[in-house]
Amino acid sequence: MPVESLYCHVPFCASKCSYCAFFSHAPDGDTVDRYVAAMVRELEMVADDLQPRTVFFGGGTPSILNMRQWETVLGAMDRLGLMGAEEWTVECNPATLSLDKAKLLRAAGVNRISMGVQSLDAGLLERLGRVHSREMVFKSYDYLHRVGFERINLDLMFAIPSQTMEMWQASLRETADLEPEHLSCYEVIYEQDTPLYDQLKAGEFEVREDLACDMFEELVQFAGERGYHQYEVANFAQNKNNGDFEIPSEACRHNVNYWRGGDYHGLGPSATGYVRGVRTANIANTQQYCEHLERGERAIDHTEQLPPLQRAGETAAFGLRMNAGLSFGDFKKTTGHDLRTLWAETMQSLVEQGNGVLEPTRFRLTPQGLRFADAAAAEFLR
Repeated sequence: MPVESLYCHVPFCASKCSYCAFFSHAPDGDTVDRYVAAMVRELEMVADDLQPRTVFFGGGTPSILNMRQWETVLGAMDRLGLMGAEEWTVECNPATLSLDKAKLLRAAGVNRISMGVQSLDAGLLERLGRVHSREMVFKSYDYLHRVGFERINLDLMFAIPSQTMEMWQASLRETADLEPEHLSCYEVIYEQDTPLYDQLKAGEFEVREDLACDMFEELVQFAGERGYHQYEVANFAQNKNNGDFEIPSEACRHNVNYWRGGDYHGLGPSATGYVRGVRTANIANTQQYCEHLERGERAIDHTEQLPPLQRAGETAAFGLRMNAGLSFGDFKKTTGHDLRTLWAETMQSLVEQGNGVLEPTRFRLTPQGLRFADAAAAEFLR
């Protein structure tokens, strides 16, 4: 059966944000054209095993590709029979989205945009190293609406150094006033080899965990009051058309597939994929990626076939990030393992800590447990 999810990584950014540890870099010379040609070649290699219901172009900054480069990518997808996905998301930066580019993407079938706002405070945008301004956010959002996008996600960050609760509340309020269908809100993580991490280690600021917790609680309460349903630790969506209990209608279906342990092909430099029990990771070097594809080879750095029990543990760990938690029946169907036997003690321990709820048909985290979902998830890994 063909794989139904496709991720394409676009590694280019106008400049590197101070918190970012994803593989990305500034475009130079003919590198972007070489990358586009290489990714088209990689698409050709996997097209026969793809029938995408969800497509996600992430980065980096996919919207940094120019019109001609996007036309090349879209033309290849059309030629290879990869159009028509139920959900097709492209990540955008407000500084690199034009009206013409928005029109081109919408006409091709892209029906969901995820825009990296991070903050609507000018000082914090500068602190994060973002290349866009407040004004660009509103302008780009207007472009998207004018060309007919009806599913827009806006990314925000909290617990940014020097960010106060009042700043966070203001960004939440202004963002929600735009009425996007989806919000993704992430706490700043201090990754090694990033400027923010170096500043933290140099003592330029302190991490205030108490304020971060308060900001998360404010987020959950505010989002609920404004009609957004939290369905995953950091993700909130409107529920139009009476979406089901677990997944609101405007949720990101592509990411839900990740959290539920589904298969997906991952293309582009550094991209990971998971297909029929085998995980792949592409080379995290754009030039080497291009060289491999130009020789007619996949640019896979390494592959790993997970033992069934380890894969089941990972599926549990990811699934716990969702508010609905883990359905015992679905988990056994997906992994072949029973949560109620192998992980009984783990679930009971989380219940006793006030972090978990054990129901007749499922296990899920409490609101407190969701706040520290990564720690809870680690206990399920085998």
